[in-house]
Amino acid sequence: MNWEVVIGLEIHAQLATKSKIFSGASTAYGAAPNTQACAVDLGLPGVLPVLNGEVVRMAAKFGLATHSTVAKRSVFARKNYFYPDLPKGYQISQYELPVVHDGYIDIDLENGENKRIGITRAHLEEDAGKSLHEDFHGETGIDLNRAGTPLLEIVSEPDMRSAAEAVAYMKKIHALVRYLDICDGNMQEGSFRCDANVSIRPKGQQEFGTRTEIKNINSFRFVERAINYEIERQIDLIESGGEVVQETRLYDADKNETRPMRSKEEANDYRYFPDPDLLPLELDQVFIDDVEKTLPELPDAKRARFIQQYELSHYDAGVLTASREMAEFFENCAAAAGGEGKLSANWVMGELSGLLNKEGKEISESPVSPQMLGGMLQRISDGTISGKIAKQVFEAMWHGEGDADTVIEKKGLKQITDTGAIEKIVREVLETNPKQVDQYKGGQEKVFGFFVGQVMKATQGKANPGEVNKILKQLLGD
Repeated sequence: MNWEVVIGLEIHAQLATKSKIFSGASTAYGAAPNTQACAVDLGLPGVLPVLNGEVVRMAAKFGLATHSTVAKRSVFARKNYFYPDLPKGYQISQYELPVVHDGYIDIDLENGENKRIGITRAHLEEDAGKSLHEDFHGETGIDLNRAGTPLLEIVSEPDMRSAAEAVAYMKKIHALVRYLDICDGNMQEGSFRCDANVSIRPKGQQEFGTRTEIKNINSFRFVERAINYEIERQIDLIESGGEVVQETRLYDADKNETRPMRSKEEANDYRYFPDPDLLPLELDQVFIDDVEKTLPELPDAKRARFIQQYELSHYDAGVLTASREMAEFFENCAAAAGGEGKLSANWVMGELSGLLNKEGKEISESPVSPQMLGGMLQRISDGTISGKIAKQVFEAMWHGEGDADTVIEKKGLKQITDTGAIEKIVREVLETNPKQVDQYKGGQEKVFGFFVGQVMKATQGKANPGEVNKILKQLLGD
């Protein structure tokens, strides 16, 4: 039987505020356990939550960027459950009336086509604390620093039909929240994580199958592996006569498997009701319009502009706009290079990205600024250095030896463009290699590359390659 996969993602993006959603405690990462949990976060008697206005602005920003409706009236609810890292015995979230709903984003598929993925809702909520198991020998430690940290939970429609589509959607949301500057997207620190709802059904069937939820996956690679494992597990289970049970599962990256965590709760298990301590959140059109004015150029629009303005391929423009930092670096580099878009794109995606990956650096940590790289590219364009010599110059700049002009001057790397000087060297190469000249004239055209190599060797790579080729062809009678 042919099976169809149905996937929906619930992405938790930690909003990049300095304080928590309902208290003034810090959200900074890495503090000692329980040093950033105030009376509100601890759920002490008599304390009242006060909404952080910045989280509302950030949620609205996301809604506008995803073609969603930003609700003029939304309500905070109490989601009741008991767990050691939830001191109040409930989590403040949104349920029936979320702040953002009914939107979409478009993703690129591997076959080059586009697909629209619906966004059911994006609601505000507070994070819970963290249970620590490793250092307590049969006991559990509780760190409440994360309690009250603001989250935007982004719930997709079940529109994805493969793990690859789910990863493409997750990457698109990841890029978007970073472009909007509402989440740092740091998956290692838990700022961006997702739950995957996975089910299968016979192809052609409209009714959904029983779904399982894989909790708290914090890397694109693990999302793909976890979903693919779960698909195979469900197919094997059904084809061997079993039934899929609706449950929450955890993904074990070391064993590459999912395993049961608990039976899946329904909404009524949480006994949602409006939080009596928080008034309904009411937004007017003036507020929404003001937020809209702060939206940056978004990834899709930026990619379209790069294709038109810099004559880049769809692929290159997609790579360069995958992050806001990369796009800004490229544009600043191209400006410094006198508008050389394609050349700038090649170097940013090639040499620069290669060294950044090798040294585990973000583009914001690059020792070579976009202005320095653009300045070097100008020296390629005006013939001062060749593309080959440029690699030496780039490496020297990377290691702090100055800008391109300083390196070129200090190392004597200027390209030889004097045709008389180049012709003299070409003649010497031809005279000292008569056997190869005869081979070339006898039809062995690949020997031409040998001559070019000898000339470049004699000039230490400084001869202008175009002039070398031109003069060689003249002297060889082509």
